[in-house]
Amino acid sequence: MDFIHPKANEYVDQYSNATPSYLRAMYDATMASHPHAHLQSNWNQGGFLTFFSRMLQPLQIIEIGTFTGFSSLCLAEGLQKEGQLHTIELREQDAQSAKSYFEQSAFNNQIIQYIGDAKTLIPSIDKVFDLAFIDADKTGYIDYYEMLLPKMASGGIMIADNTLFHGEVLQSQPAGKSAKAIQAFNDYVIKDTRTEKLMLTIRDGLTLIRIK
Repeated sequence: MDFIHPKANEYVDQYSNATPSYLRAMYDATMASHPHAHLQSNWNQGGFLTFFSRMLQPLQIIEIGTFTGFSSLCLAEGLQKEGQLHTIELREQDAQSAKSYFEQSAFNNQIIQYIGDAKTLIPSIDKVFDLAFIDADKTGYIDYYEMLLPKMASGGIMIADNTLFHGEVLQSQPAGKSAKAIQAFNDYVIKDTRTEKLMLTIRDGLTLIRIK
């Protein structure tokens, strides 16, 4: 869900072109037919992920929450030639949809898919990551953060999505389970001296977290 005013989103779309154009068909198909289409990164956020990944040129990326693969392919745009993107999805059906899109892309041989609980799978992935994207169940964010920290390269970046959570965190007492979890995550991360943080008002809130 977009927290930013729809007209602002439309405006920035007009003046941005970082999102790979070949992804438009898959993006539109998810938006048109998936019952939880709001979980997909919006078009311009995909451009941000592409732009940022191309700047960083990571060797290893991990994504928690594949959904149907739009954000995965945006992130893959910046991979080094020998690089890999490891992406974890809990739901089998969404993972299979993503797989079909990956197979049609230039990055098929660089994307490694995992299906299951990220808390179980993260410890089994023996890599040092330059870039991580967290966009899964909000109640798990603090756990994912702590599990990923020792696996991140010095100077590596985590990106946490939905950190404004539809504006619910602006309330004095967030009511929903996910909103409370995001508020707890935001409070937890800002106090952590191991990292430096920058929260951005892109779509539903993105927090960039740099490992010192």
